[in-house]
Amino acid sequence: MFGRRESVPFAFLSDEFRSNVMPPPRERASAGELAGRWLLGICVVAGLVGSLVIGMPALSTDGSATGTEHSEASDKR
Repeated sequence: MFGRRESVPFAFLSDEFRSNVMPPPRERASAGELAGRWLLGICVVAGLVGSLVIGMPALSTDGSATGTEHSEASDKR
């Protein structure tokens, strides 16, 4: 029952078939939409730059602080 498999009708036309129906042209974005896109892009970039500026001090390693910090418990022997 499963041994017989029929091909799709008119499959030989699929490679050569070209439609003469064109999609409608895209509408141009209004000035408000363009301004909104620019504002959103600027906000995203400003957020990334701000997080980088705020996060840089936490990522920096201070060479003088390594090994010089002692806890009070180690001083009270």
